[in-house]
Amino acid sequence: MDRAQQWLTGYSRRDLLQKMGTGLGTLGLAGILSEQGLLAGEASGAAGGPLAPRQPMFPARAKRIIHLFMNGGPSQVDTFDPKPALEKYDGQRPPGADLKTERKTGGLMKSPFRFEKRGQSGLEVSEIFPHLGACMDDLCVIRSMHTNIPNHEPSLLMMTSGETQPTRPSMGSWLLYGLGTENQNLPGFVVLCPGKPVVGPALWGNRFLPGIFQGAQINNSSMNPQNVIRDISNAQVSRAAQREQLDLMKRMNELHLARRGGSDNPLESRIQSMEMAFRMQTEAQDVFDLSRETKSTRDAYGQGEFADGCLAARRLVERGVRMVQVFYGNGQPWDDHDNIASHADKARAVDQPIAALIRDLKERGLFEDTLILWGGEFGRTPVSEGAKGRDHNNHGFTVWLAGGGVRGGMAYGATDEFGFAAMENKVHVHDLHATILHLMGIDHEKLTYRYSGRDFRLTDVHGRVVSDLFA
Repeated sequence: MDRAQQWLTGYSRRDLLQKMGTGLGTLGLAGILSEQGLLAGEASGAAGGPLAPRQPMFPARAKRIIHLFMNGGPSQVDTFDPKPALEKYDGQRPPGADLKTERKTGGLMKSPFRFEKRGQSGLEVSEIFPHLGACMDDLCVIRSMHTNIPNHEPSLLMMTSGETQPTRPSMGSWLLYGLGTENQNLPGFVVLCPGKPVVGPALWGNRFLPGIFQGAQINNSSMNPQNVIRDISNAQVSRAAQREQLDLMKRMNELHLARRGGSDNPLESRIQSMEMAFRMQTEAQDVFDLSRETKSTRDAYGQGEFADGCLAARRLVERGVRMVQVFYGNGQPWDDHDNIASHADKARAVDQPIAALIRDLKERGLFEDTLILWGGEFGRTPVSEGAKGRDHNNHGFTVWLAGGGVRGGMAYGATDEFGFAAMENKVHVHDLHATILHLMGIDHEKLTYRYSGRDFRLTDVHGRVVSDLFA
């Protein structure tokens, strides 16, 4: 009897095998029913585990997602949804501008930015995106988005998890649950965020899904590969010794799990997480070492934490990571209540890196099956708040998609003449999620998880696939 069996006192080998057989069979932890008990070293954590890649339900157009999250809520009428009527009726408040929002607002306010037609498609974009303007033929701009509530917390949760309360798994967690990930030495869902946005980890949490499916947050405010992930390596113990220690700990945990009937989700997640941490030691430090890129590539992306996040996102998806979220910054930086002209500063930080990311993915043959999503949790009002700001607006806003099987150079849907509410071909966040899952080869109605007596899904009981967006 080995050390792990001695630790689990009170069980015969036959009792142990019976409990392990009934408790662990559904968990896919193959190998622990053998006479030796120990799994076969380093490869055992990867083969057949919960993160192993799985076939989509039908042929997928996209294999991976990069979500560029402009947390805080960018204004649609100052970025990708031009409204000439705002200049014509500047300062007035016609009936169409009377929709209820979070705060008291004034009259219509024209945009401080010019819009230009760019590319062969002639799609209009604000002058604050000169680099991205050169990529308009690649963008599928959805101008008719809407969501439930004009507050940051519920809207952030809706965009990331399909529910306004912090009770549901994030989209990245659902994707890992449904598809696994191609690289077993890196987390399948990585969140690059320099700090903590409103709500925080609930935005990338797993909730009732097994813990191995939660997002791994990386603070990209300083991309030092040695400490971007804490405690990733052990300078005092050799890799072989670490493997031996981990095998023993893994064996003990699995026996303890069997004793508990094989239904201890946190313990199962801890087993998988320790295996992942061991496998990450080499590749995690490599993927976040941006100095390995050429000077021309670094120059193309520019400088700053968002630029580093975009470059790291490309490096991650290139290595088989299923989903990467890149948050603009800490808190809600696009939340320009006081002066909408401040959008220019935020746009300056994201414009060059996003354009570089699109070009880089194309050059590496990754653009066609990498889906890029850009946008915030809601939009902003065409009426003024104070003298120069804009309030939150859930009635109508803009996001855009690129790559991953969507039609480039098109605008889908429309808001009213002032840009306040979605009017034509309305797209709810549930519809966006259903469409993203479809592009990834998943039927959003069939990707379910039974919890607390009912089947849950990312789109709850809603959602329709917007097939008009497909190439």
